[in-house]
Amino acid sequence: MPISVTYTAVLDVKRSTAEHLARLLRDHRTSPTLIARLEELLDRQKEQAAAGDLAGAAVTDRCFHAEIVRSGGNEILSRLYDQLRDRQLRMGVAIMHSHPDRIAKTLTEHAAILDALRTGDAEAAAGIVHQHVDWFSHLARGEVR
Repeated sequence: MPISVTYTAVLDVKRSTAEHLARLLRDHRTSPTLIARLEELLDRQKEQAAAGDLAGAAVTDRCFHAEIVRSGGNEILSRLYDQLRDRQLRMGVAIMHSHPDRIAKTLTEHAAILDALRTGDAEAAAGIVHQHVDWFSHLARGEVR
């Protein structure tokens, strides 16, 4: 069943955020603190996935992206992203339960985003985020079963 228009809007915000951050990160090196925090979150999400804790993995997924948003230094964008928290979590849990195979792909994509940020390739990081969000957009439109 397709996801509601509200969730499609959430995905549009995530995509816009990725574009904004790509521009910011292109001019600034990603901080070692952000890299360490993303590594910690990715490790936690792997543990949660291995334990079958899909709700926990959804929370950690959202935290992973929120850390990247906060790193952009745009307080208004960070607050907007935080206001979408509950919708993102509901969407993430529902998707992980209806597509349990998706967690492995999410972990792979998060690792790729982290690697791109680690090497300072903001364009690659934004591209991977786009691919990551596009799958959910296809799901929202009923194009993925």
